[in-house]
Amino acid sequence: MGKLYQRFAFVFSFRFRDLNRLGKVSLEEMILQQHPYLESQIGNILQDPGRLLFIFDGLDESSHQMDFKSRKLTHPKQRTDFGEIVVSLVRQSLLKGWSVLITSRPTRLASVDTGVFQRITDIMGFLHEDRLIFFKNFFGNEELSEKAFHYVQENDTLYTFCYIPSYCWIVCTVLSMCFKAQPTNTDQLMDSLPKTVTQLFVIFVSNILANHNQNTGDSHTAQELLTSIGWMAEHGVMNHIIVFDERYLKSFNVRNDKHLFSSFIMESGQPPNVDYNFLHLTLQEFFAALAHFIDYNADRLQKTLHAAESYNDGRAEILLRFLCGLSDSSTRFLLKSHVGELSFQAARDVITWIQHKITKEQRSDKRKLLNAFYYLHESRNKALVSQCMGSNKNDFSHISLSPLDCSVLSSVLQSCRKLEVNLDSCHIPMEGLRKFIPALHFVKRLSLLYNGLTDSSCPDLASGIRNNQTLRTLDLSGNNLEGPHFRYLMKALTTSRIEELLISDNSLSDITRRELIKLKELWPGLMVVL
Repeated sequence: MGKLYQRFAFVFSFRFRDLNRLGKVSLEEMILQQHPYLESQIGNILQDPGRLLFIFDGLDESSHQMDFKSRKLTHPKQRTDFGEIVVSLVRQSLLKGWSVLITSRPTRLASVDTGVFQRITDIMGFLHEDRLIFFKNFFGNEELSEKAFHYVQENDTLYTFCYIPSYCWIVCTVLSMCFKAQPTNTDQLMDSLPKTVTQLFVIFVSNILANHNQNTGDSHTAQELLTSIGWMAEHGVMNHIIVFDERYLKSFNVRNDKHLFSSFIMESGQPPNVDYNFLHLTLQEFFAALAHFIDYNADRLQKTLHAAESYNDGRAEILLRFLCGLSDSSTRFLLKSHVGELSFQAARDVITWIQHKITKEQRSDKRKLLNAFYYLHESRNKALVSQCMGSNKNDFSHISLSPLDCSVLSSVLQSCRKLEVNLDSCHIPMEGLRKFIPALHFVKRLSLLYNGLTDSSCPDLASGIRNNQTLRTLDLSGNNLEGPHFRYLMKALTTSRIEELLISDNSLSDITRRELIKLKELWPGLMVVL
């Protein structure tokens, strides 16, 4: 349309999934394979690099691990692996002055030195208003769309999940399935709605399997297919592979001659270069976990758990959450009629792993401990949470907490009693604080130092303190709570059993200080540190 990037005369676009098939190649050959009619002009085109834009789509689909610190190629006729060509374009060691745009899912960037890029843009997905519009358009019925959206808003995990459009589609699809199954019985409907991401995908898959079994009456075929694509999926998750070809299907005994196959996997390209990929990466991660419960093998499961937690780039994080989610018997039960009994022993192995994981991470890495809280949340196992947490002090200080992190923390802590929690310098946003507030009734000591909390935080804090019979120590030092709403916090203190309030370094006015001193005199059991 001529509205963007007018300085470019040529835009060359490549997909990493296509480049994976190439052997040794030069930059010129890469271009001419797509645009053979440029053969007589390619030399002249490359002589004016300032007018060239190269787009490489889907770094997460690349089979090459690229070291963007290196500078290797200097000429467009040099033949090498395509990964070195991409790196050399980014580092400008080939003809200088051309522009490169690369897209990737965030997970791959954890293993890439992004410091070499001049600009990184994070596409945030759907905002609140976008999600609401999507729900209205999907259901086409105002009552149903409001009902579905209200439910999702009340479930922080699902609501956050909806920021990606394809996830939003999965959530709406599952909810519409539940509404159709229980159109009038409100209690049964609420029981059937997903509570975790694992349950979301279990319901999604079970409804597809239900339709398949109605048509064929063959649950064995479904079990066989889910096992084979599950092991292929796990291999992909562990090796950064999300695009498969016929070789992978053959290697994992995946038969694509069944209707069920196309319900989960998409085909692209023309023979002999046909690609296969799961409807969504998260669905691939779900099937990778499910395979262990359909085709249980103790050694294989232990090997997967050990390998998954050893990766520092986050590639297996969602797989681990699904394994933990499937350890819940009520979640597994939803699939029983379609694929038979899922392994109880696999669930026990995963629960044992969670217990060891929590114990280990409580002594070491705070971020990994937070990940372990996600495992506990997906497991829906209150007894396990209580056993793992005991009366431990949970220190998450100096790591940034998103609203979803706060929601998961709150959910887990509400299954415990009288814990000590340190959230100092966590840069908690207002929405995140709001998600965490319900947990205040289950915490004995809470430290919220230097979180940038302002006067507008006081009503939420007050709601967590009001009539609180558990919280004994609250440290709000190093914030900026002075303002008209601070009175809500002081009033809530009179209904709580807090014994120690630390609120120094808050730029409190003389009037506020006098009010706190009066409060302290009225409630001798309360110690206020100004």
